[in-house]
Amino acid sequence: MKKLFIKTYGCQMNVYDSARMADLLAPLGYAPGSGPDDADMVILNTCHIREKAAEKVYSELGRLRQLKLARAAQGKPMLIAVAGCVAQAEGEEILARQPAVDVVVGPQSYHRLPQMLAEISRGAGHVLETEFPAEEKFDNLPGDGAVTGPAAFLTVQEGCDKFCTFCVVPYTRGAEFSRPAAQIIEEAQRLARAGVRELTLLGQNVNAYCGEGPDGSDWSLARLIYRLAEIDGIARLRFTTSHPRDMREDLIAAFGELPQLMPYLHLPVQSGSDRVLEAMNRKHSADDYRELVARIRSRRADLALSSDFIVGFPGEDDADFEATLALVRDVGYAQAYSFKYSPRPGTPASVAHRQVPEDVKKARLEHLQNLLSTQQEAFNASCLGKSFPVLFEKPGRKPQQGVGRSPYLQPVHVDGAARLIGQVRSVRICEVLPNSLRGELVDASVAEVSP
Repeated sequence: MKKLFIKTYGCQMNVYDSARMADLLAPLGYAPGSGPDDADMVILNTCHIREKAAEKVYSELGRLRQLKLARAAQGKPMLIAVAGCVAQAEGEEILARQPAVDVVVGPQSYHRLPQMLAEISRGAGHVLETEFPAEEKFDNLPGDGAVTGPAAFLTVQEGCDKFCTFCVVPYTRGAEFSRPAAQIIEEAQRLARAGVRELTLLGQNVNAYCGEGPDGSDWSLARLIYRLAEIDGIARLRFTTSHPRDMREDLIAAFGELPQLMPYLHLPVQSGSDRVLEAMNRKHSADDYRELVARIRSRRADLALSSDFIVGFPGEDDADFEATLALVRDVGYAQAYSFKYSPRPGTPASVAHRQVPEDVKKARLEHLQNLLSTQQEAFNASCLGKSFPVLFEKPGRKPQQGVGRSPYLQPVHVDGAARLIGQVRSVRICEVLPNSLRGELVDASVAEVSP
């Protein structure tokens, strides 16, 4: 068997894509390797969202080039591929800057990897592919794939039509595309038969899902979720990432009606300032967001929220930043991701006037993160003494210890639970740790509880 090593950057969708690339290459004799040193093929599955993302890829490619040369001297060839959003955005430049790269493939084209490797074996040299649409990709992915645990990702929607002025996703992932519901249901059923108990539905704007149903009508994300909840073995459902503009009433209602839908929602707001939100082209106000959160919590009182925030967006002043802090205090978050604004080439915000000085961005980010950390600590502390259903996913570091996830995605460590991998069991939280919770089984004799 040849060894394949995939290094994944960025979002959960890239994690899903990396797994499917491994599935595609398995029939060609590629088995997962532990690292690049002994790999016959290395794939960098890249993300273009974070600051200096492309330069980090080029730095990694420099190290891989040296490894490739060393292996070649030993008569051991190595293929290097760059996939994902950096590949889509900078395909020609990647080949020009780093000739050691054999394959450059965009996120909608990786289903052609077997054909691309065949072209290389015929002496075609470098292969670049970034043009195929998403629907062709999903039609050509293998039906069977490896399952590594009781929780899995499942992509249902790709692309974005929102064109936020700071974001490259519409340019690297393309227009919004929703997979047909029957195709998703079939994949979910296969995962359930393989032992998956929890599905996280993925999309750049997952709640914009509008796929063709088996009856020919358009299905919303809520309708899809209700159907997936009927699959035998699926105990939990989640979805990410959502846009506030696409949170329909049927999806809000599902939080109150469907026990399989976990009470945890990632709902990015980016800023609490209406002026900044308008400059970002978010098409909602801070109060729109507050009202939306109130409607969802009216359906599910124990709902926990996470969000994304950007500080130092071009033109953001002290009043705008204070508005963000006010929104955070009003809403309350169990978890959040916050970043300094960094220009993404080709986006409108990258050439906007009134760029915020770096020291100001740094100070604002520290202030915001302190507030968000305080809220996260308070939420975790509120779990002490409560009992939650926990899906055990893997063994812990200690003998006989099991590690699972609470309904709110917190890691939970339980002694004596290593035998319960793949089961949902009731756990009482007895200790709050810095990055996780520790609990004990409520009743070791109970076979399983509903989510």
